[in-house]
Amino acid sequence: MKIKLDIECTPQEARIFFGLPDVEKMQEAIMKELQDRMIENISGLDPEKMMKTWLPASMKGFDQMQNMFWSSLSGDKGGSDSKE
Repeated sequence: MKIKLDIECTPQEARIFFGLPDVEKMQEAIMKELQDRMIENISGLDPEKMMKTWLPASMKGFDQMQNMFWSSLSGDKGGSDSKE
């Protein structure tokens, strides 16, 4: 035997029916705090700082990174300084 029951109600009505707490004000406060933090972090982004953060400190520049990629693709384990 199957019984199918369709109930139309809003999420708030369902929470009240099941006795769940109303967390709408807390959720709004948390979302506002997250939004404020994200805006603060985005406004402080400097492309130079981001590149320094993303690239390892041992790399001097893009030429060195490019040489590293090319040497790894060609199978040269010693880098540009190795002699064949």
